[in-house]
Amino acid sequence: MITVRHASDRGQANFGWLQSRHTFSFGSYYDPHHMGFSALRVINDDIVSPAAGFDTHGHRDMEIISLVLEGEIEHKDSQGNRQTLPAGEFQLMSAGRGIYHSEYNASSTQALRFLQIWIEPNEQGGEPGYQQKDFGKQAGSTIIATPTGEDGTLRIKQDARLLQLILPPSESVTLSLEAGRHAYVHQVAGTLDVETTSLAPGDGAKIEDVPHLTFSNKGNETSQALVFDLP
Repeated sequence: MITVRHASDRGQANFGWLQSRHTFSFGSYYDPHHMGFSALRVINDDIVSPAAGFDTHGHRDMEIISLVLEGEIEHKDSQGNRQTLPAGEFQLMSAGRGIYHSEYNASSTQALRFLQIWIEPNEQGGEPGYQQKDFGKQAGSTIIATPTGEDGTLRIKQDARLLQLILPPSESVTLSLEAGRHAYVHQVAGTLDVETTSLAPGDGAKIEDVPHLTFSNKGNETSQALVFDLP
């Protein structure tokens, strides 16, 4: 079964310096029908004004993934990490038993747009961690995060995998889903057909009881999506 969550149906927040679209309930946006999916708890599409950002705040027991779409993030945390995250790179912060961090738009003239993703871990406490990597823009599917960190992927504290899917026009790819597992697709750019279901930018799709998924780009521009393989 494939259930679509259209971009226009997402929650909204506007704080002046921050405009955000929430796929699932977050902050002041609450919808009991959209509290997350499996271990996936948050997908926020954030636009941050120049030189603005999130002041230092804390998290614990959450796997927090960021993907910069436009601009650069200036990251600082209580583990001593001070990094710049440019467009195209992935960041994974494991909050563990507790971490404080700030995220700012590194530019004083250009807006920052990034996806903020939270995944609930399958272990509590533990040492906080920080990972960052550029996986490129290769056509097809690229594994970004795994439970083991195998083959240079980011290591996530959950039985979950994150894939980046990039398909030029007229291209397709098929992925398998083990019995009992779930998948979630978030469309980043371009259009994508998941089996017979079409997704536009910002759309999402919950996928259950589908052993094989064929992704096709029938549009005129390159399609980019994130695919979550979840317990």
